[in-house]
Amino acid sequence: MAAAVQRLICEEEGQGLAEYAIIVAAVALLVVGSLTALGLKVRALFEEVQFPPL
Repeated sequence: MAAAVQRLICEEEGQGLAEYAIIVAAVALLVVGSLTALGLKVRALFEEVQFPPL
């Protein structure tokens, strides 16, 4: 019984997968945030070109 508990504590197979999932999620959030900010700036630029200030 103690050996089974010790093996479960030391097992790290799922840990690597979880770390990669967290990294992928963080990168995805950065990409979405960057593209949103870029899209807003491009939209403002097009609106400025379409309706230039007098």
